[in-house]
Amino acid sequence: MGQLSGKVALITGASAGLGAATAKLFADRGATVFGIARDASRMAEVFADVSGGSFASVDIGSPQACAQAVADCVDQFGKLDILANIAGFHQMRHTATMTDHDWDTDLAVNLNGPFYLCRAALPHLLETGGNIVNVTSIAGVEGEVYSAGYCAAKHGLIGLTRALAVEFTKDRLRVNAICPGGMRTAQVTDFQAPEKADWDLIMRIAAPRGMMEPVDVAKAITFLASDDASAIHGAVYRVDNGKGAG
Repeated sequence: MGQLSGKVALITGASAGLGAATAKLFADRGATVFGIARDASRMAEVFADVSGGSFASVDIGSPQACAQAVADCVDQFGKLDILANIAGFHQMRHTATMTDHDWDTDLAVNLNGPFYLCRAALPHLLETGGNIVNVTSIAGVEGEVYSAGYCAAKHGLIGLTRALAVEFTKDRLRVNAICPGGMRTAQVTDFQAPEKADWDLIMRIAAPRGMMEPVDVAKAITFLASDDASAIHGAVYRVDNGKGAG
């Protein structure tokens, strides 16, 4: 299931966590991977295990950088079949004391960047009959404490996914979203709660089965990006270890 032989994929956030796990799994399933993230040194370590792939240091908060990344991928590999928007940023802040910079950073990484990349990639994906997988979060379908900017951005990314799915209903392009729960990544395990945080509210984020490994979610992304999911379009999948079950 989820074979990607002959596909060219652009993956964001490929330097660590879920992005790195997905880049490795895509390559194992036959894809040629072009990874982007800001930390080139960490990507070099990841891509030592990604056969045939390449990477570039990119700030996805910049529309010009996103457009250039897509162009570089197509110039290098001749086409683009898959865009996986995986890069994410989560900071906990009391909403009343969030700065403009805090808010802007949440939106830049979690919503603006995916939009810039979708916009640049669409002509190429329409040509190949490709697909987009946007990685949102369970925070995109419910509220999370001290995460107003993150929740707003992730809800927005689901809205973007559905809007594109409707706009391109009559085309071969597919657009879907994955909503992961907690994974064993630095973003989750090393997070810092704000001063005077209510831990009863923070613990409501936890899933009853505990945290997942990044590869668990990478498998779902790989399936949606593959031809095995050819009838799936406009879907929003929760991969949350049972948190949304009730």
